[in-house]
Amino acid sequence: MNPAFSASQIRELTSIFVNKSLELRDIWDAEIQNQGGIVNRIDVLAWLNKTALDIIGLAGFDYKFNALSGGENSAELNRAFTKVLEYLTRFSVVSFIRAAFPALRWLPTKGNGGVKEARKIMDNIGSQLVSTGKRAIQQDGVANGSKSLGNKDLLTVLLRANMATDIPEHQRMSDQEILAQIPAFLSAGHETTSTATVWALYALSNAPEIQRKLRDELLTAPSDDASMDELNSLPYLDSVVRETLRLYAPVPFTSRVAAKDDVLPLNTPVKDNLGRVHESIHIRKGQITLVPIVPVNENKAIWGEDSLQFRSAFPQPALYVYLVLNMSSRPERWESVPQAATAIPGVWGNSMAFLGGPRACIGYRFAVMEMKALLFTLIRAFEFEPAIPVEDIGKKFFVVQRPFLKSNPEAGTQMPLKVKLYQRM
Repeated sequence: MNPAFSASQIRELTSIFVNKSLELRDIWDAEIQNQGGIVNRIDVLAWLNKTALDIIGLAGFDYKFNALSGGENSAELNRAFTKVLEYLTRFSVVSFIRAAFPALRWLPTKGNGGVKEARKIMDNIGSQLVSTGKRAIQQDGVANGSKSLGNKDLLTVLLRANMATDIPEHQRMSDQEILAQIPAFLSAGHETTSTATVWALYALSNAPEIQRKLRDELLTAPSDDASMDELNSLPYLDSVVRETLRLYAPVPFTSRVAAKDDVLPLNTPVKDNLGRVHESIHIRKGQITLVPIVPVNENKAIWGEDSLQFRSAFPQPALYVYLVLNMSSRPERWESVPQAATAIPGVWGNSMAFLGGPRACIGYRFAVMEMKALLFTLIRAFEFEPAIPVEDIGKKFFVVQRPFLKSNPEAGTQMPLKVKLYQRM
């Protein structure tokens, strides 16, 4: 799997991220032009979901979902994936029990029949993609060392690496194992990045000084068609992405199952209900342990008293004025990372957003670069403002943390923002 997510591979895919971001920009631009230069309410979550789905289709499998271009052009796999996604994001007690206790996954749930049919469609199309990819590699001779194959999507790279002649047979993945990666590519490559970018736009809409400063940096780039190296050369963009993933981690927690009995040492001793102090916790084989991503990212002992704030989104006017006058040039807390944060074992950005260690998120480079491309394109072109009161925005978690309106929870997840064209001086 590693070759598919290497830095060199993500560099090859960056043009897809940028081109789809530009397509979204042009759609919004046309809509805003039609409405006189400002749209008072755009559901940025819905549009970014479509954009991310198109991106993972092309970058993952060289497959065109055509989600941005309209429903009449949307493909069968798009509809099947949407059906599965709707099922995954609909919380119920039975679905929670099925997820927590594998032995009870036989329990029926509402809509499960439709999901099985959708998964069958995904598996059929996935099998076709795998077969087509393998034939292309064999015909091109890439498995034997040729580098002429044009496709750079993740599936092709994975197949090419898996078919290399210098890999021992016991290390090869079977077709079924490769096929099983497709739903994971879709969900991880689609949901997490789109949701994180939505939270970034939300935070920036409530922090006009940060948004203005970010735009000033982004406009120093010579063109809209930024490369991976150009995106990575923008320090303030990097800081905004880090702060977003710290404060709005798409996945608030995950779990791990102990493979054997172990002892978990504690950095800070805890006292139980009987008053006994513990400096470690004994973990039994098979026990499920939660990994608290958000609590680590929000820990005041690590990040300071303002750990719950997106830096520069200050609720107190006096504090805001002081910081703008005295530290307006600093790129938030990331100019100097707190010493305590350097001990966080995250794979990227001094946070647990992508976890850490051998089980860390393998696609973190993909997610970060896609997020940077989206913010680069959208902040250069538009100004974002809140469309509704901040206190009306809530977080709903199932798979990822999505925004919803507390005043209208029945409407589902959404993020309405006011969007207007940025007028360059």
